[in-house]
Amino acid sequence: MIGQLKAVQILTKPMIQQGQTIGIIGGGQLGQMMALDAKQTGMKVITLDPTPHCPCGQVADDQIVAPYADVAAIKELAQRSDVLTYEFENVDLNALRDVADTAYVPQGTHLLYTTKNRIREKTFLRQAGMKTAPFMAVKNRADLSAAIKKIGYPCVLKTCEGGYDGHGQEVLHSDADLTKCDGILSTKDAILEGWVHFDLECSVMVGRNENGQVTVFPVAENIHHDEILHISIVPARISSAMQAKAKQMAVQIAKAIDLRGILGVEMFVKRDGEIYINELAPRPHNSGHYSIEACNFSQFAIHNRAICNWPLPKIELLKPVVMVNVLGQHVAGVRQQIPLKPNWHFHDYGKAEIRHNRKMGHVTILTDDIEQTLQEIDDTGIWND
Repeated sequence: MIGQLKAVQILTKPMIQQGQTIGIIGGGQLGQMMALDAKQTGMKVITLDPTPHCPCGQVADDQIVAPYADVAAIKELAQRSDVLTYEFENVDLNALRDVADTAYVPQGTHLLYTTKNRIREKTFLRQAGMKTAPFMAVKNRADLSAAIKKIGYPCVLKTCEGGYDGHGQEVLHSDADLTKCDGILSTKDAILEGWVHFDLECSVMVGRNENGQVTVFPVAENIHHDEILHISIVPARISSAMQAKAKQMAVQIAKAIDLRGILGVEMFVKRDGEIYINELAPRPHNSGHYSIEACNFSQFAIHNRAICNWPLPKIELLKPVVMVNVLGQHVAGVRQQIPLKPNWHFHDYGKAEIRHNRKMGHVTILTDDIEQTLQEIDDTGIWND
């Protein structure tokens, strides 16, 4: 049973050298950008993804086309790789555990085991000394009633595993919203979280290697539309003291979880100085994409360096920046901006099918005036849907 996963001893190795192979479980845009950095650095890349010519497969040296739960395929990937990593949380933990006994998986299984389940994640965060929203486990309607009685409205009911971009969660304001809960309750593995009355949402990317070296990125301020990240603003529009506190918390979490690789720490920030940790992402994160152009090293470079046990540099923000996501409904409008916006960095992930609310790319804008750039984005009308 996954709940009884044995502890896996992480095999220690020296630095992975140029010319060796990084294996990536997952072939989406995060894997693609990891692979692009790896290729630039001189590494070979193999990805495992069920979709032929997936975004990562388009730039990797090779792709194994197989389901993520295919144990034989994961073993093949491990055998052909010098270091194994993943670009998303929906990895089969038992399969990863099996190959971690023989392959070099610097992230191990504990990180993924903790972060892919919201109850385990929140419990870890509390044990690490972080503030979180109040929470209770919910497995049925009776549990939900008891949890609401204790936590109160408003609150959020979420699946413990598998949710993303607003999927698998419902905001509850009153008893009238309880009719929306059947789907989540059918999983018999949910969490009810109290509502944090925050002033803004932020995130911090933090990297750590096998030798315990840590590096931390600037604080990003994140604005969401329909539970999907819309814009990241860096540096976040909070005080320097609050930025320092947020970064220190991210480093504390990285050390507490014995991180190898990169970790996204999502936060609720209150202007009275309180910071609550919302979620962890054990991989590169959408809100860190700005770092490709705006920092001396990107989040993808730091992840690759960390899992390869290279020394980690101090991260510098070269210029203030705004990153805006391009969803399916924005693609046509964004492409019309290419001849009009010479200073915009346009990223397209190469996904075969354009769908509403599907992440298709992003735009990065380096700027000397954050407010003016936000107005420039708004004036296009592309994101006013």
